[in-house]
Amino acid sequence: MSFLISLLSDPALVCLLCAAVLLAVVYFSTGYKNSAFKLPPGPTPLPIIGNLHLVDLRRQDKSLMKLAEKYGPIFTLHFGFQKVVVLTGYEVVREALVNYTEEFVDRPSIPIFDQIQNKNGLFFSIGELWRTTRRFTVSSMRNLGMGKQMIEGRIFEELHFLIEMIKSFKGEPFSLPSFNCAPINVTFIMLFGDRFDYKDPTFLTLLRLIDEIMILLGSPNLNEKHKKDSLFHDDNLMASILDLVMAGTETIATTLQWSILLMMKYPEIQKKVQEEIGRTVKAGSWATYEDRRRMPYTNAVLHEVQRFITLLPHVPRCTAVDTHFRGYFLPKGIIVIPSLTSVLLDKTQWETPHQFNPNHFLDAEGNFVKKGAFLPFSTGRRNCIGESLAKMELFVFFVGLLQTFTFRPQPGVSESDLDLTVPQTTFTLRPQPQATCAVLRE
Repeated sequence: MSFLISLLSDPALVCLLCAAVLLAVVYFSTGYKNSAFKLPPGPTPLPIIGNLHLVDLRRQDKSLMKLAEKYGPIFTLHFGFQKVVVLTGYEVVREALVNYTEEFVDRPSIPIFDQIQNKNGLFFSIGELWRTTRRFTVSSMRNLGMGKQMIEGRIFEELHFLIEMIKSFKGEPFSLPSFNCAPINVTFIMLFGDRFDYKDPTFLTLLRLIDEIMILLGSPNLNEKHKKDSLFHDDNLMASILDLVMAGTETIATTLQWSILLMMKYPEIQKKVQEEIGRTVKAGSWATYEDRRRMPYTNAVLHEVQRFITLLPHVPRCTAVDTHFRGYFLPKGIIVIPSLTSVLLDKTQWETPHQFNPNHFLDAEGNFVKKGAFLPFSTGRRNCIGESLAKMELFVFFVGLLQTFTFRPQPGVSESDLDLTVPQTTFTLRPQPQATCAVLRE
């Protein structure tokens, strides 16, 4: 307090502070409103902080949906001095990402990613570097078995190791992140040609480092500039591999955790899945990915898991060129946030958007129904390149686990005690640390 008083007693510093506040007020009140660009409407920003006071940093996605109720499906926010255009709802997000693919294809510069990736890799590179790297990566992953039966065989092998690990707990509680080992190993098999034993010190170190990176990516950031002349170089290769490791492990591993947690929370749904498995899968066999066509309820449950958890709320884009979109002018380089949460929870597309309800994907006769608003992997030019592998892994692991075990809360914890409401905010939305008991089925 005495330090603040001494600062305020200095006339020069007081004048400097007043000038800074005045400049901010002028920028936000006149520069914003009288701009030659017709940006979407939005809340009036405060000096210096802009609209940061309106955003819950733990659940930015829910804050954006709340603001959309007042300002419409397209609105402008100020994060400090930086303008950001937010797109919400299925119709607007799909139109932007599908019909304006070239306009919204770029990524903004995010300091933490610049520090780690040096603007290389798959996710946050732009221009010809991104196009070339994506084409090469998609081709390479297909050659390595993505979407083919050969990789499904490796997933079955990993399922065996996962089941044996779970059996070792003998029905005693163990943590949900224990499920992460299997999806991570499938990614390692594709990238490096071999798997790790779950107790291997190198494997455990890799798990810890991946976890630290995902937490770091959800935190405030650093800055660094770096550029290479060639598109194929070691830094780009390492960045691309890191992108694949993070995407191929975090998304499926976390979704698998959520799926088990939701089966514990809703044992009647878990029982119906197990009954359908019993009717469909021959005793002593595993369900293949093709079997999903004969398992509409199980397929619906898995889709509803991915819809309900809104795993990846949004990944920012930026305009590659000056863009006219729905009556607004978005200048080249402005950050755009297409909110996937707002699509997956869009009340015009889902009967009970905030409830876990597999009937969202079933018709009156119990047949599986595809929904256009099911976009957990995004859509357009920047959609997830590992979508087919992710769907196969999730189905094989989920069905195999429920075929073998019934998952229950640990002793002393009831279904109502299981927390679904406040996920951990990293780069994805993870469930809170919780335990499960796996009871071996006869």
